[in-house]
Amino acid sequence: MSLNDTVSADRIHISFFGRRNVGKSSLLNAVTGQNISVVSDVLGTTTDPVKKAMELLPLGPVMIIDTPGFDDEGALGELRVEKTREILAKTDVAVLVVDANSETDGREQEFISLVREKKLPLVIAHNKADLLSDIPKTTENEIWVSAEKNINIRELKELLASLSKSQKNERKIVSDLLLKGDVVVLVTPIDESAPKGRLILPQQQTLRDILDNGSIAIVTQVEELSKTLESLNNPPKMVITDSQAFQKVSKLVPENIPLTSFSILFARYKGNLPEQIKGASQLSKLKDGDKVLISEGCTHHRQCGDIGTVKMPCWIRNYSGAEPEFVFTSGGEFPKELRGYKLIVHCGGCMLNEAEMKHRVLSAKNSGVPVVNYGVAIAHMNGILKRSLELFPDVLSLLD
Repeated sequence: MSLNDTVSADRIHISFFGRRNVGKSSLLNAVTGQNISVVSDVLGTTTDPVKKAMELLPLGPVMIIDTPGFDDEGALGELRVEKTREILAKTDVAVLVVDANSETDGREQEFISLVREKKLPLVIAHNKADLLSDIPKTTENEIWVSAEKNINIRELKELLASLSKSQKNERKIVSDLLLKGDVVVLVTPIDESAPKGRLILPQQQTLRDILDNGSIAIVTQVEELSKTLESLNNPPKMVITDSQAFQKVSKLVPENIPLTSFSILFARYKGNLPEQIKGASQLSKLKDGDKVLISEGCTHHRQCGDIGTVKMPCWIRNYSGAEPEFVFTSGGEFPKELRGYKLIVHCGGCMLNEAEMKHRVLSAKNSGVPVVNYGVAIAHMNGILKRSLELFPDVLSLLD
């Protein structure tokens, strides 16, 4: 991925849902102008969610998702339906495709209720409208279209664009805290777990956000940090570090220079920093045998010094003095039942869009399970959480 690409987590996720053979895939292909999904008269042709990152005018960068029919049958069908439910958790705008020539059925009404419960923007697209004698007018969230005859496809895209604007994350990673010309030092350790030849995604995105603001970014490693700070005529506006280096970096950065981490910035960026701070206190309350879920939003090759499966459990054991039972998930995996856990420790979520990250945090909250991310947890266990949050005075009151 280049620095000019819009990452999938920052794209508006538009998902197409509906019963089998209402024309979801045909409509998606018509909207995108591409043959993204296989079209067939055979029921259940789409067996798994199909995703496509693209530029869709007049929307801009989006992630388009086609889903299996939620009326699929049998054991395999139920698995496909479950996949459809999972997609809803990461959806910004939902498109329910129905047959314009029939009334909505119970499953469609149930889906509409579920979307409204989640307070998601919903478009009901009545497909095959070319078979009607009279095509009704488009309303605020309902439109009659024909994928085959290209009827109202442009109008559908415009409707999606208007609904997507309300879902667009206008928050900044860090640039809202900076002025043009401010100097920021980024500490990016290069170790055995770092991807060869590139920076990890949170570092890339933060760097780009700083540069777009007209601020100045200086990138260094832990070993060169002291020399970097000494070379500056004036102290930097702030230092941002990889969370794994928090302990070392905090000792090298003078107290008068604000310090935080990429992971904490991303919790703020995705709108869930307050819940993560509240969850930090649970780390000292863990007891032997307590189940702790360590969840990461991406999938990667596990190495001997892996932060999720090796370092984090070790740090938690040392800090709590307990021997919890650790459970690990990655990528799209996230337990539907959370009540058996005493704590969820989550990565920064750079690969998850805001909707999915909020869904996970809300699921934990509704289950009464505290959740904390890597950066907040590491800062808390090193006794520097308050310092790492001083850039965000609105959340300091949440500290115990």
